[in-house]
Amino acid sequence: MKIVINSLERIAGVEIYPIISLIIFFAFFTLVTYLVLRTSKEEIEEMSHLPLDDNDFHQSDKQSSKN
Repeated sequence: MKIVINSLERIAGVEIYPIISLIIFFAFFTLVTYLVLRTSKEEIEEMSHLPLDDNDFHQSDKQSSKN
């Protein structure tokens, strides 16, 4: 571990990388939280039925192609 620390201490401006990564993480986390809270209950209900509705869609699609 000391080898890594000694190598990083020699690089000029290396202390900015943890700050940038924290800012990117915080911005992404904030964006995802905002989008989740903004989603309506009807849209969440619709999305929860998609796995079940998808199978029905394929069955009805196959029946219509037979005709």
